[in-house]
Amino acid sequence: MIVVERTFAVTAAPAVVLAYLRDFANAQEWDPSAVRTSRLGDGPTVPGAQWRHVRKVYGVTAELTYTLIADEPGRLVLHGRSEGATCVDSVVVRAVPGGSEVTYRVELEMHGLAKLAAPILRSEMEKLASGAVVAATAALDPAAVRHRFGAATPNRLPTPLEETG
Repeated sequence: MIVVERTFAVTAAPAVVLAYLRDFANAQEWDPSAVRTSRLGDGPTVPGAQWRHVRKVYGVTAELTYTLIADEPGRLVLHGRSEGATCVDSVVVRAVPGGSEVTYRVELEMHGLAKLAAPILRSEMEKLASGAVVAATAALDPAAVRHRFGAATPNRLPTPLEETG
């Protein structure tokens, strides 16, 4: 099993971070391996919600179905599954002065012949995790959020001041 974990700080408030990461469609913005991520079905983003996540690693494209399995105060857990792999993404967010501390952990288990690639994949997963930290930090900076989404866009993330009223 490959386990990769990163802890990093962002300037967004914990509720903003959790809302952003809860919608796994946003992985297109912060996951360097993401080709396309789309929601499967409609309704609120609650446990049971699913996404189709297409990623490319080492030139190989894989499609995983991600399911939000836990949504608790300060914690999210997503389960991804494909023919060749199973992964569990755990997110813990806590308030710190100036924003939030995010701990993102991925546990990746390869299946069948794909297990042979695990030693090679480990170093690539470490690189991807570092790239994801940079992208997520940029995505969760309130100034960047305002620039990307603008005030008139309904899906934009609120700044900490807007969130508290």
